[in-house]
Amino acid sequence: MSVSKSLDIIGVGAPIMDIVVTVPEDFLVHAGGEKGGMVMVDADEMARLLALLPVRPAMSTGGSSANTTFNAARLGLRAAFVGKLGNDDAAAAYRARFASAGIDTSRFKQAAMPNGRCLALTTPDAQRTMRTCLGAHGTFSPEDISAADFAGARHVHLEGYLVFNTRLADAILAAARAAGCTLSLDLASFEVVRESREWLLGQLRRGIDVVFSNEDEIRALFPDAAGATGGEDFRKLAERLAGFGGVAAVKLGKDGAWLVRGTGGNAGTHRVAPVRVDDAVDSNGAGDAWGAGFLSGWLRGRPLPVCGEVASLMGAETVRHMGPLIPDAHWARVAARAMALLE
Repeated sequence: MSVSKSLDIIGVGAPIMDIVVTVPEDFLVHAGGEKGGMVMVDADEMARLLALLPVRPAMSTGGSSANTTFNAARLGLRAAFVGKLGNDDAAAAYRARFASAGIDTSRFKQAAMPNGRCLALTTPDAQRTMRTCLGAHGTFSPEDISAADFAGARHVHLEGYLVFNTRLADAILAAARAAGCTLSLDLASFEVVRESREWLLGQLRRGIDVVFSNEDEIRALFPDAAGATGGEDFRKLAERLAGFGGVAAVKLGKDGAWLVRGTGGNAGTHRVAPVRVDDAVDSNGAGDAWGAGFLSGWLRGRPLPVCGEVASLMGAETVRHMGPLIPDAHWARVAARAMALLE
């Protein structure tokens, strides 16, 4: 007898408040590290960088899995989120914003400290470089997690940043599997993959239903293919990733994406055409929106090419706006196009 599920998707990750700002290319010298990556910083370093900003930043709810969950709810999926908020005004605003989108906020955890923050530095080429101060999320631990967190859910989506704490990631995956959920994982950053490659390969062997990657992340996962550059190179890498048995979604930015279903009778390879964007201003959140579009189709049982088309639409619209989320004023038009594809 099948059991009715009250939720389509639960996102798990860091409920980080994004601090979004456009900076000149040479500002990145103050941040250190590699352009386009994400580095953890403490409160003092965050304060130093904020003091150096040339303009006043904007604020938005953020966090990779949180962005995906928010957009999935906007696209009609019944959603909840598991993550650890702080006890300050930023945390209260975060919870209220999610509730306004119809997301079940009852599964949030809370710590008696400031909420996490991420400084997203966007350069004129629309690339974003992130520096994150975890705040309350830094206390998110395996002891916070149980199978009850995922009761009634069909699917659980994780962000790769959780893998920096493999004990926590192990606990989340074990609880989600115990609750009978399907799983998706966004690799999130080449730094994540470099530091946790063996752990990731072990989890792929155990079974992840959908894995999202970009060019840098899949090259880090398969370092013998570090020279991959063209579309056919990434097709082969996507097929290699799908060989673990799930769906591989390899995003190529303005060149579209590859979608590959794993072995068996439903195996298949599909090229996703990009949606042309001539006015990109910020790549922050685009991959998360892409994942939401894909999962909104996949969890409705739509064919992979349709999932990819919705994903591409969502990602392309996101880069046209500052911040990780499509502004409310532009949402109705995008949603109408997405839902027409999903019918």
